[in-house]
Amino acid sequence: MTYYDILFSFFIYGFLGWCTEVAYAAFKQHSFINRGFLNGPICPIYGIGVTVVVALLQPYVGNLILLYITSTILVTFLEWLTGFLLEKLFHHRWWDYSELPLNIGGYVCPLFSAIWGVACVLIVKLIYPFTDKLVSFLPVWFGKFLLVLLTITIFVDVCITVQGILKFNKRLALMEDIAKELRNISDQIGENIYDSMMDGLEAQDRLKARADVIREKVDEVKQENTEEVKARMDSMKQRAFELRTRYENMAKLPTFTSRRILRAFPKMMPREHVREFGQLCRILKKRRDELKKK
Repeated sequence: MTYYDILFSFFIYGFLGWCTEVAYAAFKQHSFINRGFLNGPICPIYGIGVTVVVALLQPYVGNLILLYITSTILVTFLEWLTGFLLEKLFHHRWWDYSELPLNIGGYVCPLFSAIWGVACVLIVKLIYPFTDKLVSFLPVWFGKFLLVLLTITIFVDVCITVQGILKFNKRLALMEDIAKELRNISDQIGENIYDSMMDGLEAQDRLKARADVIREKVDEVKQENTEEVKARMDSMKQRAFELRTRYENMAKLPTFTSRRILRAFPKMMPREHVREFGQLCRILKKRRDELKKK
């Protein structure tokens, strides 16, 4: 296969893979969901996987059993590698087979590997000869122009998607920082109430021996403590209100990319900021439910 053929194979099967994912999601959820990692109608893992299989396994086309076994091994490795790299790069697990038997790290499992193997055999034997002939009908100059256009488009799409995911991760980190500060403020408010009470009790103990001035001194100490504590608590309550408002606004305004990614990968799990991630998921689900009712 030439570079020309490889690129066309990547885009064709990336698009067909996207169509398959969208059709499967529509069947299960009765609505359109862009199941791709990118914004455009393409699933790069399908494009890469099928292209590698087609390019490397042509010598085994005449042996169905060997073709199936090698295809299954190849696509299983590619799926594992893709899931592993995506998690390491973006700190999210995009799909999870942990509930299925004999899975490897939740990235791959025998059931889906077997399905991918069958799909690859069908593609190599039936679909690839058709798409290869279809590409050969295109004038070379037009094919090259189309590939340049598609390559630029997917490059821009990758940049936009990666930027959106990084912003999403940054938002989760900020939300977690706000939540920690809110918890600290809550703890400090409780400690101030305790300290104020203990100061008053200690003042009473110290002044018991002076019965003639005890009431005046205790009232004085209590007044000073009350005013100081009240000022600190008012300041902390104001700060808590500002943080809570900021947290709620961040949770209610997820970006377009984060909304699309969460819909496309409903089993996605974060390695960090789990609580904040769950909060965003609940808000988006509530919005979708409200829209369905309308």
